[in-house]
Amino acid sequence: MLELIPASAIIAIVVIALIVIFLAVGYVKAPPDMAFIISGIKKKSKIVIGKAAIRIPFFERLDKLNLRLIPIDVKTSNAVPTADYININVDATVNVKISNEPEKLRLAAENFLNKNTEYIAGVAREVLEGNVREIVGKMKLEEMVSDRQKFATLVKENAEPDLAAMGLDIISFNVQNFVDGNEVIENLGIDNIVKIKKAAAIARAESERDIKVAQAAADKESNDAAVAAQTEIAKKQNELAIKRSELQQEADTKKAMADAAYEIQKEEQRKTIEVTTANADIAKQEREIELKQKEVAVKEQALEAEVKKQAEADKYAAQQKADAALYQRQKEAEAKQFEAQRQAEARKAQAEADRFAKEQEAEGIRAVGEAEAAAIQAKGVAEAEAMEKKAEAYAKYNKAAVAEMMIKVLPDVAAKIAEPLGQIDKITIIGGDGGNNGVEQVAGNVPAVMAKLFESMKEATGIDLADIVKADTYDAKVNRNVNVSGIDSVNLVVKDEKENPTT
Repeated sequence: MLELIPASAIIAIVVIALIVIFLAVGYVKAPPDMAFIISGIKKKSKIVIGKAAIRIPFFERLDKLNLRLIPIDVKTSNAVPTADYININVDATVNVKISNEPEKLRLAAENFLNKNTEYIAGVAREVLEGNVREIVGKMKLEEMVSDRQKFATLVKENAEPDLAAMGLDIISFNVQNFVDGNEVIENLGIDNIVKIKKAAAIARAESERDIKVAQAAADKESNDAAVAAQTEIAKKQNELAIKRSELQQEADTKKAMADAAYEIQKEEQRKTIEVTTANADIAKQEREIELKQKEVAVKEQALEAEVKKQAEADKYAAQQKADAALYQRQKEAEAKQFEAQRQAEARKAQAEADRFAKEQEAEGIRAVGEAEAAAIQAKGVAEAEAMEKKAEAYAKYNKAAVAEMMIKVLPDVAAKIAEPLGQIDKITIIGGDGGNNGVEQVAGNVPAVMAKLFESMKEATGIDLADIVKADTYDAKVNRNVNVSGIDSVNLVVKDEKENPTT
């Protein structure tokens, strides 16, 4: 008989079976391109992408979101004016998808859960078209046409925040075409075509110019080579002509020698004279040639020695200059060090000198006082002695010395008397006294004053200067003996102008 199964075992089996059924019914596995959203028990939904999860049947709900790319064809419904006021239409292709980031995915679940792809594409298309219109209004047509990547980047950056708020990501944005109704873009292309053609024409012209320049250079080189070849041929021809002349000269010389030998046979005496003369001339020419060759060799050696000597001198000068510069730098360094030491010693010596100067200042003041007193005393003694000597000198003066002194000052006296006449710029004379005109009166003023001066000096000193002056007259020179009154025992003997005067 079969043994009865305990009730507890049956219950356990039933529970296990229920658990297995429960797990089998609640087990879910999400593919990589699909997001499973499990909600129900917890406040925050559970998101599963590319992995397995357990959903509690009857208590939790399973929803799905497609994560595949959504292609969108974005076209402006009507023309949009650019920043330079040109109406254009824009055609672009965009790929968007529901983001797999948890926060954005929750936003996408709130907005597009259980919605088909066409609905999501329509919403995204409206957002993208609005952003395209906004960027078109900020850019110029030429900038958009020449840099489509910049335009696409600006639209993408401008639309990403709006789509991110819906849980969508922009994967790509590509501009297909810009269209305008006024053929502006086509005209821009024509302008570029013209520029390209112009650049090509310039490049072609420059290439042709370079070809012509190269051809001209080649022709010049060819011509130079031809000229050089012709020059070389002419040189060779000249050398050949010279060689022929030398050979002809040698033949003529031999012929002349033969003729001379024939003549020698006829006249032995004449032969001897001519042979001797010819040998002397030849020896002289050979000697001159040897001397010239030696002079050339000496000049070459001298030139070589001079060049070598100059090179050695330059080398030695450069070496000496470098040594001098090094020596100068060393001496400058030593001088700076020595100067620093000297300055330190000078400051020390200055301090000692200042101290010594202070000590000597008092002694100096005392010595100055004593010196000034001695100087005053010596000055008084010297002035007294000078006055005494002057008195003795005046006592020894006789009338001859006094007359000599007076004669020496006569030119100065006459100059002072005539000085007022030299200051006169213009004189107007009207009439005159005693038949004399005014000019004679003015001109005679100086002699009259001098005569009165002589009379005054005669009365004062007893010396007649008029007689002394007369010693130079014609009569005195003829008689050769003049006696001047008023001077003791003095006879002036006037000799001829060529002799030396004696007293």
